[in-house]
Amino acid sequence: MDAIDRRILAELQLDGRLSLTDLAARVQLSMSPTHRRLHALEASGAISGYRAVIDPEVVGLGFGALVFVTMDQANRATIPAFDAAVAEIPEVIQALRLFGDPDYLLRVAVPDLPAYQRLWDERLSALPGVRRVESTLVMKTIVDDRPLPI
Repeated sequence: MDAIDRRILAELQLDGRLSLTDLAARVQLSMSPTHRRLHALEASGAISGYRAVIDPEVVGLGFGALVFVTMDQANRATIPAFDAAVAEIPEVIQALRLFGDPDYLLRVAVPDLPAYQRLWDERLSALPGVRRVESTLVMKTIVDDRPLPI
């Protein structure tokens, strides 16, 4: 990956809907080499997809929580079961396995506090292999989905 590839990635992180013509102009390359490089970046996995960024408030999911999960035993049986169970909860919009304590950090988006309470009671408290679940409510998002510094 060279400097031009990095410029292509930087531009697409800012605007994934750029036309090939606009992208080529921004990276100061003709369309054909830009297209080849773009295709190569997609094929290599450097670009893993394209998506719309949705404002959670606008779609009624403005209540956020960070959930810290400590496993009772983090072993070959409990980790895959926990991972699979978390992957089935649509309100969990990000799940990170961590080194140290806690074992996991989950980012949750729901409409309001009663919805979070239901999620906690019905799903989060029933996750397999869990010793402790603690949460912190999000007061304000300062940085979200920032482009990678490439």
